Amino acid sequence: MTMIADIHTHRPDAVDAVISVNPWEFAPVPGQLYSVGIHPWHLHNATDAHFAMLEAIARRTDVVMIGECGIDKVRRASAIERQIEAVRLHAALSECVCKPLVLHCVRASNELCALRRLLRPRQPWIIHGFRGKAAVAAQLLKAGFYLSYGERFNAESLMNTQADRLLAETDESQQSITEIYTHIAECLGKPVEELTSTIRRNINSLLRPMTSGL
Repeated sequence: MTMIADIHTHRPDAVDAVISVNPWEFAPVPGQLYSVGIHPWHLHNATDAHFAMLEAIARRTDVVMIGECGIDKVRRASAIERQIEAVRLHAALSECVCKPLVLHCVRASNELCALRRLLRPRQPWIIHGFRGKAAVAAQLLKAGFYLSYGERFNAESLMNTQADRLLAETDESQQSITEIYTHIAECLGKPVEELTSTIRRNINSLLRPMTSGL
């Protein structure tokens, strides 16, 4: 089984990572793992052909997650209604191909929780790059989401995240995933080796059906 440390990155040359790309950017490299989806910032340029491309790519064995998709109420590159509909389409694809869904969430926890209650997905839903306050973290965790933390985060939120829902990522940071693990471990007051073991176990549990043959 491939061991993954970084659940979400945009670095095309990352190792031990899941590389997130839009479908029209997908240029797979042997041995790399990918998450493919249409980012809410790019929805205004997305066509039906792009969504068809996404559906085809999603079935590849080196694509282990769907997304990132999501809702961004600050940078509204497209209407909120269109963003919500795109999440619904990504969620349906996630269920169809049995792969976790990676979500971009900016001031949209209420909308994403409502969608999760409505759709009742079997696949895990992951909020990537979570920086919100502890109350928002509690809301999302209660609703069944995983939370992935990167270079910047709210310490109280991190400390209140259950160990089995905790993930880590580099996203677009210049820091290495090792540096991010170290920062998170220091905040939690845990040895970095213990934290690394916990997060790797969580990630690889999520991805096991897709990575076991790689």
